[in-house]
Amino acid sequence: MLPDQITPPADTARLGHGTADQDAVVGNAASRVFADHDDARADPWSIDLERIQFSPYFSRLSAVTQVVSPSISGAPVHNRLTHTLKVSAIARVVALQLNTISRRAGEGDVCNATVVEAAAYAHDLGHPPFGHLGESTLNRLAREELDLPDGFEGNAQTYRILVSLDVVENAPRGLNLTAAVRAASAKYPWAPSVAADDVERIGPPRGIRRSPDGAYRVHKYSAYDLDLADLDEARQGVDAEPLRQSIEGAVMDLADDIAYSVHDVDDFYRAGILDHAPIAAEFRGWLDDVLEWRARDDDEVRAELAPGAGLERLRRKMRRDDPWIADDEAFLAAVSDVDAEMVTDLLARPFDGSLTAERRLAAFTDRWIRRFQESARLRPLDTPRAGPVVLSPWAWHHVEVLKFVHKRFVLSRPDLAIQQRGMSRILARSVRALGEWLDDDLDRARTPRRLRELIALAREQYSALPAEHRPADAERLARSRGIVDYVASLTDAQAFALSEAISGRADRLWALGQRL
Repeated sequence: MLPDQITPPADTARLGHGTADQDAVVGNAASRVFADHDDARADPWSIDLERIQFSPYFSRLSAVTQVVSPSISGAPVHNRLTHTLKVSAIARVVALQLNTISRRAGEGDVCNATVVEAAAYAHDLGHPPFGHLGESTLNRLAREELDLPDGFEGNAQTYRILVSLDVVENAPRGLNLTAAVRAASAKYPWAPSVAADDVERIGPPRGIRRSPDGAYRVHKYSAYDLDLADLDEARQGVDAEPLRQSIEGAVMDLADDIAYSVHDVDDFYRAGILDHAPIAAEFRGWLDDVLEWRARDDDEVRAELAPGAGLERLRRKMRRDDPWIADDEAFLAAVSDVDAEMVTDLLARPFDGSLTAERRLAAFTDRWIRRFQESARLRPLDTPRAGPVVLSPWAWHHVEVLKFVHKRFVLSRPDLAIQQRGMSRILARSVRALGEWLDDDLDRARTPRRLRELIALAREQYSALPAEHRPADAERLARSRGIVDYVASLTDAQAFALSEAISGRADRLWALGQRL
């Protein structure tokens, strides 16, 4: 069982615009950790949005891989910044749409569009170099070699940047954002130390799974233990039930899914990576034998390599993980629609760079994004797997099938796997070398100043933990967290340069120092 360290936040008034208690509610949602002279300049949500947009961590996203680097694909592909901009645009439309629906029903606004936009701009700040590969590599290193019990998680690193690592005038640490924006930035509003009793009482949400032995395993989370008190405090100002997203956070999460499912098709179709033949074989292999696939044994399907087996495994996974929404007929409709509109109509004609091809691709992406945006609805919190804002069953099934194409026909490619293994070694080499440097009594003073400052910050945070939760080896953990914070904040190019330099192979010595 997970350690029992969290008391669920009490029910509080939400951001709820247009309610009788609006002034008091907005006061809670607009509260900041530190007094802020900017509060008198403009509405608090716009201040938060500006602080995130002008953050160097935000600028850095233009040089961080989303899935593959443009230098690898040979064609323009999304990076973390372009992905973030699209998530923000989608999220704002969904927020305004929900408010329009609410007004038509004679109620006030249910969602603050500026808070949603700020959360969308912030949502990927914590992603390390080299995309999701970098995230999994740093998590493994953090847990296995640096002995950090809460590891590394991109979402938790995002929250750490917002409240601890980034800087703003007149605050000792963090961007000093409002409670509403901090809460909305937490896709998975718990830490790895979430109490098993809390999960048992509510039911495991997305990001927490029950193991065969009955224990819960936390796979996704939005706060390390060092930053958990801040997240709990932020959630006191909004109407977010324990282990549930705020409405604004749910809209941001949904927009992220929409953008990811569509723009990856855009990227890899342009790059010529989505090969029509094997994708068509997979879809036809399932559609031509739907009833036969449904009748087959689970073990047989898991071992099957024939075309169609991947989609059948997806169908079973969706039914197993999300029975509250998964539906066989909706899945069949989604596979049929994606087969007709993407596989047969789009991918059958290779992208040749012509205006005609650009128009065809733009029509595809615009149509699907609009469909998904229009399907978003508020939902009663009747299942722990659903947020307060969800896609319709039709849209949800279509998003899952589009994401399957990306996972099955891009991420599983051997050539990409080879490149990613090399990137993993770059990060591992840097983490290990920095640790050795810090252990060198004769040369420790020459380690990068920023690294030493990050370690000092983590040391201060460990010291501030309540005595009953303060680890005995806090000094060692502060050193480990500082190393991870340092490496995770690099761009792809900086990570490569650091790895080369620290191995004695840098060819631009004097251009390197100040950047690291």
